[in-house]
Amino acid sequence: MSTEDKIINIIKTKGPVLPVDVARAIESDILLASAHLSELVSREKVKISHTKIGGSPVYYLEGQESKLQELSKYLNNKEQRVYNLIREKKILKDVDLEPSMRVMIRNIKDFAIPFQVNFDGNKILFWKWYLLGNEEVKREIEKLLMPKKEKKEVDEKRIDEEKKKIDEREEVEKEKRKIEQEKQKLQRKLEEERKKIEQEKIKLQKQAEQEKIRKEKELTEKQKKLEFEQKDEFLNKLKGYFSSKKIEIIENNVLRKRKEIECRIKVPSVVGEVEYYCKAKNKKRVNEGDLSSAFVQGQIKRLPVLFLTSGALTKKAKELLEKELKGIVVKKL
Repeated sequence: MSTEDKIINIIKTKGPVLPVDVARAIESDILLASAHLSELVSREKVKISHTKIGGSPVYYLEGQESKLQELSKYLNNKEQRVYNLIREKKILKDVDLEPSMRVMIRNIKDFAIPFQVNFDGNKILFWKWYLLGNEEVKREIEKLLMPKKEKKEVDEKRIDEEKKKIDEREEVEKEKRKIEQEKQKLQRKLEEERKKIEQEKIKLQKQAEQEKIRKEKELTEKQKKLEFEQKDEFLNKLKGYFSSKKIEIIENNVLRKRKEIECRIKVPSVVGEVEYYCKAKNKKRVNEGDLSSAFVQGQIKRLPVLFLTSGALTKKAKELLEKELKGIVVKKL
C-alpha cells in the first residue's frame, strides 16, 4: 500500500487527525507527514481546518465535516459563545450581533460561513451554521426577513440567486486556496532545484580537485620515470643505437635497471616500417634461456623478435638460434 493510501485510510478511520497521528501511522516524522498532508490538500483529496490544536490544524475527508465540532473545545471563551449561538440559531444577522461577537464570528471560519442577501435594495450580511444546507438557509432567511403572512410570496428566483452567489463566493475562496497551494508547491520545487544545483556544484568541484590531484600524480610519475631513464646508462645506450638505425620506440619498459629492457619498436625496411618486440640484455654471456624467453614473449605478442646484447652468445645459445629460433634477429650493441 502506498503512503498516500495509508494516510487516506488513517484519516478515514480516525479523522479529523493531526500530523502527529499520520506520522505515527506511516512510521515517519512530523515534518514528512505534514509534507504528505499538504500535497493531498493541494490535490483536494484532503481538507484542512482553520481551528488549530496546539498550533496545528487538523486534516479530514469530505463527509467528515460534522466531526469538526469536536474542535469547539479548543476555542476561547468568546469564540465558544458565538459558536454555541450560531449552532443553536443556524442563521445570524451580522448587524444584530454585539461588536465583540462580530469579531469572534469571523474567527471561527470552520463553523460560520458568511453570505449576503439583497433585500429591499439593501445588502444584508448573514452567517450560517456550516452544516446548514441551501434549502434550510432559504427557509431560515424567510423567517428572518418576511412576516408570516408574506412567506408564501417570497421570490423564489431571488433566493436562488442568493444561493448561487453563496456558491460563487465559496468557489472563489476555493480557487484562492488552490492558487495559494500551487504557489507553495512551486516554491518547494524551486527550493529543491536550488539544492540540486548546489549539490551538483559541490560534486563538480570535488571532481575538479580529484582530476587536479590525478594529473599532478601522473606528472610526478612521468618526471620520476624520466629521471630514472636519464640515470640508466644502458637505456641511454639502447636509445642511441635505435636513433642511429632510425628505429622508432613505441614503448619501453625497464625490467632491471642497467641490466634488462624490453621494447616495442618500429624498424624501417624496404616495404615500410615493421613492428618488433625487442629484448635488450646488458650481460657478458647470453645463454639459451635468454633467447627462449624473448622468443616466447614475441610469440605471445605475435611480433618478430629483435634481441640486443652487449655481450656474446654461449655455444648452446648459438646452436638453439641456428636450429630452432630462426625467427629471432640478434644484434650486438
